[in-house]
Amino acid sequence: MTEAWRDHWEVASFIVTTLGLPFAILFFAWEQRKERDNEEEEAYQLLSNAYNEFLKVVLAHPDLHLRANEPLVDPSAEQKERMLVIFDMLISLFERAYLVAYKPHMTETESRRWNSWDDYMREWCQRDDFHNALPLLLRGEDPEFQEYIRRIVSEERGEPLMPTIQ
Repeated sequence: MTEAWRDHWEVASFIVTTLGLPFAILFFAWEQRKERDNEEEEAYQLLSNAYNEFLKVVLAHPDLHLRANEPLVDPSAEQKERMLVIFDMLISLFERAYLVAYKPHMTETESRRWNSWDDYMREWCQRDDFHNALPLLLRGEDPEFQEYIRRIVSEERGEPLMPTIQ
């Protein structure tokens, strides 16, 4: 009887090893992927919320005409300063989005998320006042992010690439 039990345990051990272990590894990998997807979704939501908060700042300063197609004509020194601070907030948000969400090779979901940010960047780079402030705004920012914005400016405005900012 002891010999029979040992044979059953060996068979059971073999089954667990050949079927259970690969299944456990696949399940672990699937759970890790799901967790990574949840973390990416959370990061996207945090960035999206930050952009919504930024838009509240824009709305709090209607005299700057930041959502109008045409820039403010002849802004005062105080308006220029507020506008520069708001643009600085925006470029920081764009850089954070770039560092968190941009990858050279993205999945379909990642690409869909990133395209929203690319659209925002393109929209703002079309504005003369934002474009004119970029050399100052990009100073000290991540070099790859600078290059990305420079390429957007070139594509959106039909201009040669802006010089690299140190």
